[in-house]
Amino acid sequence: MTRKQKRLSVILAGLAFLAAATGLTFYALGQKASYFYMPADLATASVPPGQRIRLGGLVEKGTIVRGQGATVAFSVTDKQKSVKVTYTGILPDLFREEQGVITEGTFGPDGVFVADSVLAKHDERYMPKEVADGLKAKGVWQESTN
Repeated sequence: MTRKQKRLSVILAGLAFLAAATGLTFYALGQKASYFYMPADLATASVPPGQRIRLGGLVEKGTIVRGQGATVAFSVTDKQKSVKVTYTGILPDLFREEQGVITEGTFGPDGVFVADSVLAKHDERYMPKEVADGLKAKGVWQESTN
């Protein structure tokens, strides 16, 4: 092997290694992606059971039901449609009715969204960006002028 062939083989091996590392990275990131939906978007989207998604909207008034232990059932709405959600765990302190919320999890076989994490707004003027954008697009939520 000449010096030029050795150099070319090292460069090609390095490029192959970088291509494999890049491919594996994109594959791993694609597996962890969770898509954001509003309740009305779910009517047109085909979400297979078991696929992780983020569901955002407002906690529907009068739907919070505390079960045994740390289990809570509630509905997330965008004022057009609502989705029933169950969550087992400790809810954020600021979780309450008619407030912005993002839940992450999967749909169960009965069509109820089983959340494994719940995020609530952190002060009186903040709403999660995805929720605010979705509600603004539907004409349901306006930003406060405070």
